[in-house]
Amino acid sequence: MNFGMIGAGVVGTALAACLTEAGYECAGVHTRTGSSYQRFRQYVNAPGLSLRDLVPRVDLLFVTTQDDNIQTVAEELWREGLFRAGQTWLHCSGALPAAVLGPQGVPVHRLSIHPLQSFAGVRAALQLLGGAHFAVEGDNPELGEKIVSDLGGIAHRLKSEDKVLYHAGAVMASNYLVALASQAVELFNLAGINSPEALSALLPLMTGTLKNLEVFGLPAALTGPLVRGDIEVVSRHLSRMPGPIAEVYKVLGLRALETAQQKWLAAGSVYPSETERGLKVLLKG
Repeated sequence: MNFGMIGAGVVGTALAACLTEAGYECAGVHTRTGSSYQRFRQYVNAPGLSLRDLVPRVDLLFVTTQDDNIQTVAEELWREGLFRAGQTWLHCSGALPAAVLGPQGVPVHRLSIHPLQSFAGVRAALQLLGGAHFAVEGDNPELGEKIVSDLGGIAHRLKSEDKVLYHAGAVMASNYLVALASQAVELFNLAGINSPEALSALLPLMTGTLKNLEVFGLPAALTGPLVRGDIEVVSRHLSRMPGPIAEVYKVLGLRALETAQQKWLAAGSVYPSETERGLKVLLKG
């Protein structure tokens, strides 16, 4: 089975390299710039082609442009009649459904496969794609699952209407983790520790927490004052925090309190009701 790429960014380039390694034939790539093509050629020996030369010749067409351009590219292909009946068109966006590749009833299969990873560069992506989890959604999920399996990944089939929830969860776990670290660094700044030193100090703590999640899972990985029911500590935290950070602390604290209660139940105990009420007064105030 052969494939072609429209767009040669980090994900597109790494995906093409991994597919080639898995036995797929790269028939060509279409890029907007010579520099992106030259980077692509460092990893995949395939020609740079016009859309008219590339699209009709491939079995799998990956549109790996920026998310905002995927639908625009697909619409251009439809206007120009650049398709072959029975092809499969794919994108790798986590936020968009496969339907952006064309309306219902078009003579191609529409499919999205999204790697649940954060890629800083092509080399990093090459290391992370094997074993990565992928969301698969679209007209032919069986094919998507086969592609993911061939890449050495783990597929999770989604309904189109549920993909936005999946993506929101991914954003919270990845992007918002960075935002949370930023707020923790700000609190360290207020305590007199500069930003580089604060981040250096916090990273082992964050890494250890992620390791606890990996080893013990939920809710067992949760530790800290909410698990212990330490109302005084939470009160003192809130008394010194800037307002915007305090609001985030409260929202996350309420969720952490629910998780703490689950941890107590899993251990065969019941979280003290008086402590729960006291913490909720603080966290909802």
